[in-house]
Parts: sequence; C-alpha cells; structure tokens
Amino acid sequence: MIFRGWPSFLARFRAAVPPIDDTRWNQAVARVPLARALDAPRLHYLRQLTALFLHTKRFHALGGAELDDFWTLVIAMQASLPALPRGPKAFKGWTNVLVYPGEFNVRRSHHDARSGVVTERDDTLIGEAWDRGPMVLSLADVKLDIEAPWDGFNVVIHEMAHKLDMLAAPANGVPPLLSGMNRREWIATMQSAFDRIVKQVERGRETMIDPYAAEAPEEYFAVTSELHFSQPALLRQAEPKVAQLLAAFYGPSPAA
Repeated sequence: MIFRGWPSFLARFRAAVPPIDDTRWNQAVARVPLARALDAPRLHYLRQLTALFLHTKRFHALGGAELDDFWTLVIAMQASLPALPRGPKAFKGWTNVLVYPGEFNVRRSHHDARSGVVTERDDTLIGEAWDRGPMVLSLADVKLDIEAPWDGFNVVIHEMAHKLDMLAAPANGVPPLLSGMNRREWIATMQSAFDRIVKQVERGRETMIDPYAAEAPEEYFAVTSELHFSQPALLRQAEPKVAQLLAAFYGPSPAA
C-alpha cells in the first residue's frame, strides 16, 4: 500500500533530518516484531517517519531510567507505526517523551461541582498522554511489549492512539479520520461497541476486550488500537465492525 500526500511533505525535512544508520535500524527492526512484519514499502516509510520522530521529539529519562539510543529508536519506531497513513501531521502539537523505569504515580484532583469538595488520589500508570503535552511511558512495559508482541497490549501504541485522538480536540475516541472515512459511521460503531463493553463490565461479565476499554470512549479507542496491531483476530471476533474501521484508519495490521 502506498500512502499519498505525506512522502512529498516529508521530503521537505530530508535535508535537516539525520538519517538512521543502517546497522542501528536493522538491529531495531530485528528486535521489534511489529516492524519486522511490515511489507517493504511500509517499512521504508516507517524508517523515514521514525527519523523525523527522533528529530522533532525530545526524550527525557526520569526516575533513574536507563534510556539509550536503542530504546529511543524502539519507542520512536512503535510510535510511528500508527502514524503511517498520516505522516508528519500525526506528530503535531507536542514535543516531549518522558520515560520512567517502570510504573509511575500521578496525582489526580477531582472537583465535585455539587458539593464543591476537591478530592485527590494517586494513580499508578504505565503510560499517559497529555493534550498538547508529553507522552509518558514505562520503559519496563516498552520492553515487555517487544518480548510479547502479539498479546494484545502495547503501551506506545496505546498512547500514540491518544495523541492521534487529540490532534483536533481533547481525546474523545473520535480522531480526525482519513479522507473517505465516514465520521457518522465511526461514531455510531464505536459508541455502540463502547456501550456493550460498559454493560458487560457493569454486570460483572468477562470481556474479550480488556475491561479498561470501558473507562471512557477515548480509552476504548486506544485499547482497540492496541488489539489492531497486536491481536487483530481477537478484535475481529469480539467486534468485527470496529476491527474493520481500525483497519481502514491504520492500514493492515502487521500481525499474522
């Protein structure tokens, strides 16, 4: 599949974007099954996009994370996979990638409009994406995802799905769609599927899709995006219409 539009856009950056060394690239591809499974044209485009990601994003190792050139490349490569149909426009609006060695804590504040009471709690996360802010990742989970690539989980894909969702507005599960995709169909299909998993979770039933998808429509989109790349057969079985939409949105899954 050839993706129109963005290769010429990318050409403007070629003089400024340092290319990825052959040895370094080949080593990363050998370690990342999601990339290794791509056909030659998409792998070529992925390399260009990954170079642009590395050139335009700033990586910050926090909490003692040991973040070397190999792992920054692995993160950039996986973040670029969902961006293939869009190209550089998929990276708009943010700059920083924060990497912790493992799980990290985030303090949340909630204001109850009726009572005026503000409560705080600490959440333990493995990834997070801020609107117009950084992507935050657990390096331990990035490593786990390339060791178990087809288990339905991928923290970089999940957070990049949120970043795509945030391109036009705060995340709501309805990202800017590709030309030719029907927005009404997307909303109706995703909302129906989200409502189904919410009911299953509320009734205490086991779900084929990770129940975290029932937290919010934007989480449903991110969780099913992980499945598209790493366990599409399960997604097709659980929600065939959602699987079809995501294949149109992201292109063919690299999973066999």
